[in-house]
Amino acid sequence: MSALSADTKNIRVVVTRKMPAAVEAEIAARYDALFNKTDVALAPEQLKQVLQQADVVMTTVTDRWSEEIFNTPGIRARMLCNVGVGVNHINVAAAKRAGITISNTPDVVTDDTADIAMALILMSMRRLGEGERHVRSGAWGGLRPTFMLGRTLRGKTLGVVGYGRIGRAVARRASAAFDMKIIYHAPRDPRIDDPATAGPAGAERMESLDALLARADVVSLHCPATPETRHLMNARTLALMPQHAYLVNTARGDVVDEAALTFVLQERKIAGAGLDVYEFEPSVTAELKELENVVLIPHLGSATIETRTNMGMRALSNLDQFLSTGTVTDLV
Repeated sequence: MSALSADTKNIRVVVTRKMPAAVEAEIAARYDALFNKTDVALAPEQLKQVLQQADVVMTTVTDRWSEEIFNTPGIRARMLCNVGVGVNHINVAAAKRAGITISNTPDVVTDDTADIAMALILMSMRRLGEGERHVRSGAWGGLRPTFMLGRTLRGKTLGVVGYGRIGRAVARRASAAFDMKIIYHAPRDPRIDDPATAGPAGAERMESLDALLARADVVSLHCPATPETRHLMNARTLALMPQHAYLVNTARGDVVDEAALTFVLQERKIAGAGLDVYEFEPSVTAELKELENVVLIPHLGSATIETRTNMGMRALSNLDQFLSTGTVTDLV
């Protein structure tokens, strides 16, 4: 335990969503903790009350922290500990104007999120979701040599959009396990503190997103959600992908124009897609759910017991550090 003052039990910590039991136990042992036992996302008025009642808020992507919420009078909270890497659900500028420090939980989500991206690539290219539904429906009549043929990953070109920790982890898996050729696009050189986190030696950097889309058999999105990346994949950019190509998104939902993606899938202008995140999450475009050539999973990128526990503990470590030193390592 960090060098906290003896009266930390007077510090009110509100946790907006249910956390793994080990995380909640640690928070309760250290602080005056209030947990959301219903595990239902809080409404804006409830989030305003949380800011007025808590010293620190432990939050997740399902909480929508708008500028209006941070304009609430009588704000007591001084820190938002985000359990996750992305913070596009938080109006960061408004939070800072309100005197609130924000932290996130990088690094700990990398491997499991990369695994989910690879799973979606496999499920899309090998038609595993479609096949599973076929068996459950009772329609399967046995093996036929030309039935439900997919595509092999081996020797195909994977285009990675965003070459941070997760993007490079996907590239390593695809190259080492499936002998995929790696091309990537990133606005700047990736920061690599540990050589073990570098991408494959043969990865080729593309000068533009357009050039990557034209060459890739599979496109995997790993860029942050920013005003610049909103609808990065839109009608124009999707049209650059070959008809046999697949799109996978484990980044953030609004990186993809969901209406445009639905259209190209309906018209078979690309072969398929695999999505873990959605533009209007938790709502999913109704037409997408009717298509067989798209795999849809419910934001499972970091959803393992180990990683969700590590994320909560990382957020708690940020909380401890902030209260004991006034600073935080994972500062947003």
